[in-house]
Amino acid sequence: MALSADESARLANLLGQYGDQIVKRWTDNVSSSLAGRLSTAELSRQIQELHTSLRAALDQRAVGLFDEVAVELRAVLSELSRARARQGFTATETAISVFALKDALLEHIDVSGAGPEVMRDYVAFTGLIDEMGLLTFETYANAREELVADQAEQLLELSTPVVKIWEGVVAVPLVGTLDSARAQVVMERLLQTLVDTGSPYAIIDITGVPAVDTQVAQHVLKTVVAARLMGADCIISGIRPQIAQTIVSLGIEFGDIVTKASLADALRHALRLQGIETARRTGRREA
Repeated sequence: MALSADESARLANLLGQYGDQIVKRWTDNVSSSLAGRLSTAELSRQIQELHTSLRAALDQRAVGLFDEVAVELRAVLSELSRARARQGFTATETAISVFALKDALLEHIDVSGAGPEVMRDYVAFTGLIDEMGLLTFETYANAREELVADQAEQLLELSTPVVKIWEGVVAVPLVGTLDSARAQVVMERLLQTLVDTGSPYAIIDITGVPAVDTQVAQHVLKTVVAARLMGADCIISGIRPQIAQTIVSLGIEFGDIVTKASLADALRHALRLQGIETARRTGRREA
């Protein structure tokens, strides 16, 4: 809802004439809704910044939130929303920081017995505040989506470590479901590690993968092919009896890819290919 030039001027005058009282009342209203989760000094600074940017836009006769002269006001609202999203506040708590201005203004507008012009002014003022609140809400939602996406990406990286377990041998222990997004991360991290270490052998361990279907198998095979293009041979370990039966029943072909029952067997095979013989430990030696 756009203000008229006269309404914009009257609101600017109101914010200037009663600035300190409005900021204090506005801050108190927001503080009660946040229940002490933000320091009084920080909250007061944010409200003062909002008040200053709003008054500056109105002094330049802004009639709407998306006027060119209101760019600083939009920037302050957006930064407030992003900060609240990072701090873990809810969308409602964030929007209240703007909507609380309505009550603060009402204390300085005599609507009891007022004429139609005063009532129209207040309705116009609250319409502008609603616009500010909606922008705050939308920016908050976008910021939360970005945070969730970043956290999901970090979890993907943490859940797909690539470790060097022997000279010339790296391993990727997979745990949980292997979907397309995670498979891409696995491939990228494995290939980068092969480049960094110059390892000729890679073990893809699927012991922690609860079930292997055609999609999972395709992801694993693509990773193996990509590693071969980098000059590394892959060994798939963790082929449990149940997984072996599933692979056979689905008709999945691993071709000439070496498969082993355990990570230890896969490592022993990789070492043997490098000319390193290992002995199985059968028990404790008697004293």
